Amino acid sequence: MEIRKMKSEADVIIPVYKPTEKLIRLLDQLKHQSCPVGRIILINTEQKYFDQLAKDYDFIKQYPNLTVKHITREEFDHGKTRNYGVSLSEAPYFVLMTDDAVPYDEKLIENLLAPFETEKVGVTYARQLPAEGCGVIESYTRSFNYPEASRIKSAEDLDSMGIKTFFASNVCAAYRRSLFDELEGFTNHTIFNEDMIYARKVIDSGNQIVYAAQAKVVHSHNYSGLEQFHRNFDLGVSHAEYPQVFSGLSTESEGIRLVKKTCKYLCSIGKPWLIVKLFWQSGWKYLGYFLGKRYCYMPRKLVKAFSMNKYYWH
Repeated sequence: MEIRKMKSEADVIIPVYKPTEKLIRLLDQLKHQSCPVGRIILINTEQKYFDQLAKDYDFIKQYPNLTVKHITREEFDHGKTRNYGVSLSEAPYFVLMTDDAVPYDEKLIENLLAPFETEKVGVTYARQLPAEGCGVIESYTRSFNYPEASRIKSAEDLDSMGIKTFFASNVCAAYRRSLFDELEGFTNHTIFNEDMIYARKVIDSGNQIVYAAQAKVVHSHNYSGLEQFHRNFDLGVSHAEYPQVFSGLSTESEGIRLVKKTCKYLCSIGKPWLIVKLFWQSGWKYLGYFLGKRYCYMPRKLVKAFSMNKYYWH
C-alpha cells in the first residue's frame, strides 16, 4: 500500500525510564523516516536519569519536534502514563514505542501506517528483531512471536489463534486515534498487558489488528531466570485481574508449543546443551505466571516481592 507523504500523520509517544544511548539512536532513526514524524513525545519517569543522558549526549536541540514531560516513579502506570502521552497528541494516528526499541530502517512509520487505509484496522504492530548480543534462545523466541509474514487478525481468528489474536505489542505499535478515543483508550491502572487489554477491545468491537512484518524494530532482552519470574508474575496478575479479556484462552499451551519448537531448533543448530538453559528459564516463567494468577491468595508483602512493578501495589 502507498500512503501519503505530503505531511506528517503520526506522532510518536515513548515512555522513558533510565534511558541509554539506544534512545539517541531511536530518535535519530525517527528523524530520517520516509514518512515524516509529527511530534515526538517523551513521558520520562524520574527526571534525574533523563538529565544525565541529556548532559552526556547533548541531544535535545537536535530534535525541534521533541516534547519531554517528566513524572515521578510513583506516578508511572503502564496504562495511565501512555494515556497521558496520547492526550498531548492531536494527530489522527500515533505510534507507541519503548525507549529501547530502535527502528531497523527508514520505512518503519510508513509500513506501520499503510494498513490504516483499510477503515477496519485499529492497531498495527511491528516485527521485533534480536539485538546484537542477543542469546540464541531469546533470538529464536523473537522469530516465534514475530515471524516474517504479516497477518490481519479479527474476531474470526479467536477459535484458531486464541490469545494470539489480540497480541499486539506496544514496544512498537500504531493506533487509529478516533477508535482509541471511542474505546476509551488504555485501562488507567494496569500492572502489565495494557496493549493486549486494549487490543481485545479492538477485536470485540469488530475491528482488526495488523501484524505489519515489514515494519521492523531491533528489540530484545537477555533476562535471567529470576527476571523472567518477576515479569511473568506480573503477566499472571494481569490475566487474573481481567478475566473478561483472558479467560477461556489458554496461554500455557502456547508456552509449551514455544518450548517444543525451541528444543527442535537448538538440536537443529547443534546446540542441544542449551535445552538445559531453556528448561531453567521456562520453569521460572511458568512458576511466576502460576503464582501471579493466584496473587489474591498471597500476603501483600510476598506479592510485592515477586512483582516487577512494585509501585503498582502502593
